[in-house]
Amino acid sequence: MTKKRERVIVFIDGFNLYFGLKEKGWKKYYWLNVKKLAASLVTPKQVLVHTKYFTAKITKPNSKRKRQEAFLSALGTLSDFSIYYGRYQSFTAICKKCGHKHIQSNEKRTDVNIATHMLVDAFQDSFDTAILISADSDLTLPILEIRRLFPRKYIKIAFPPARSSYDLRNVAPTCFQIYETKLRKSLFPDEVVLATGYTVTRPKSWR
Repeated sequence: MTKKRERVIVFIDGFNLYFGLKEKGWKKYYWLNVKKLAASLVTPKQVLVHTKYFTAKITKPNSKRKRQEAFLSALGTLSDFSIYYGRYQSFTAICKKCGHKHIQSNEKRTDVNIATHMLVDAFQDSFDTAILISADSDLTLPILEIRRLFPRKYIKIAFPPARSSYDLRNVAPTCFQIYETKLRKSLFPDEVVLATGYTVTRPKSWR
């Protein structure tokens, strides 16, 4: 009798991954097929049943917004793939040295969205193994609770480039780093054709 392969869902913290790539200076990997990256983390004894990507839409500056829109459109062509949005919250920051005021934005809700989906998917028995691509220590508690409530479910943490978390290492049985070789093999083609027939192109600054 053939043994069923373990079901895997991959949860991707989009901004944690982005800022890891940014810190490494790897703009060429911004045009990343994250589902292909997720599939590269799955063993032959497993099957990737879904990939969940968590992010927030950028509004300013316009050039950055357009690049993100192109990327999100490319992601929209993927099957068994979902995008979940948090939001940006703007506030006025004051320089402590000179008193200059400027607007800053913080991304909100991503960690809550990821935690909620991981817990719900565990309760609904949607996966045997969950792989989390993030180094956000705020996700420590939901991972602890999943392991406590569902001891047969397995959690792996894949740290983005230039990212790590001591807290996550202490609660997940398996943690590893995502290296450049996997990123290099997981890019979209320079042009991606959408279901509408429209083509989105990799931004020049991401080449």
